[in-house]
Amino acid sequence: MAQIVVGMSGGVDSSVTALLLKRQGYDVIGVFMNNWEEKDGSGVCTSEQDYADVRRVCDRIDIPYYSVNFAKEYQERVFSYFLEEYRRGRTPNPDVLCNREIKWNVFLKFALSLGADKLATGHFARLGHEGGEYQLLRAADENKDQTYFLYMIGQAALSHALFPVGGLTKAEIREIARENDLPVSEKKDSTGVCFIGERNFKQFLGQYLPAQPGEMRTVDGKIVGRHDGLMYYTLGQRRGLGIGGGGDGRRWFVVGKDLPNNVLLVEQGDDSPLLYSEKTVIEQLTWISGHAPLEPGETLVCKARFRHRQPLQDVSVRLIGDDLMQIDFAEKQRAITPGQSAVLYLDQRCLGGGIIR
Repeated sequence: MAQIVVGMSGGVDSSVTALLLKRQGYDVIGVFMNNWEEKDGSGVCTSEQDYADVRRVCDRIDIPYYSVNFAKEYQERVFSYFLEEYRRGRTPNPDVLCNREIKWNVFLKFALSLGADKLATGHFARLGHEGGEYQLLRAADENKDQTYFLYMIGQAALSHALFPVGGLTKAEIREIARENDLPVSEKKDSTGVCFIGERNFKQFLGQYLPAQPGEMRTVDGKIVGRHDGLMYYTLGQRRGLGIGGGGDGRRWFVVGKDLPNNVLLVEQGDDSPLLYSEKTVIEQLTWISGHAPLEPGETLVCKARFRHRQPLQDVSVRLIGDDLMQIDFAEKQRAITPGQSAVLYLDQRCLGGGIIR
């Protein structure tokens, strides 16, 4: 009987993942990862609450469970990168790196050391296999598709991966949980950055990086306010700017950062041409197949996402140098943000992608 380790978070998706595999006759082990050791504002360690839910679910479906601590690896491989990107004035996506460095690297190695054949998670994604290659396919529930966060994992990880809920909708998953009396059937989905959760992001980041307040200016140089530190703002942001009336009466938006002078650039109106671009360049290219889907000099017409849950956009891409790719947009794109990921798709397949430069 094949043994499968299920990465369990205490949420409904991973809980139903474990249930479905147990039903299919596999030898299932539930493992909870603790990647962040810190209490929330009320002095409660949220990971303790989640692990309590994991224990209750595993007891309900009668499978063994363990807890592993990868906080040190997380600090070294994910959080240090997260802070360095903010120091550079960029907006990183640590969930993408966590999947590559922790879940599908350190955690996968742990699962294999237990004798497991596969590692299963509650990700909304599907697997394919064609021409001797594993494929990462978009989920059946397009609104929940998580391939955007998984584009950095490669063939070695996919050869051991299972995504049992990738063909289900969220409503179907909750119904399965209710029918089987899983204690997390009504637990709300987690939001926010993986290790920050739903805490105040500004307060959290301020604990690790010294804020350097400065001027907010329009592109033509008019001072309209002060910012609390460039790291707290991202391209296209309108909330929390603290700029009163004035100008033409429209809302203010962040349109850029002048790092050398510590100036936050803002303009009025969601239609500001400075919020839109026709193309972008990405770096740190990563391909699901292990190789680029086109040769130097070729152009590939495909789809792309520049943020999670964004509808797929029509693009054409070409390699422009060592580990660089240019993406040309069929329609102008709003708030293409340095540090975020651009992920490419061909039909149902996630090809891979890179970091917006």
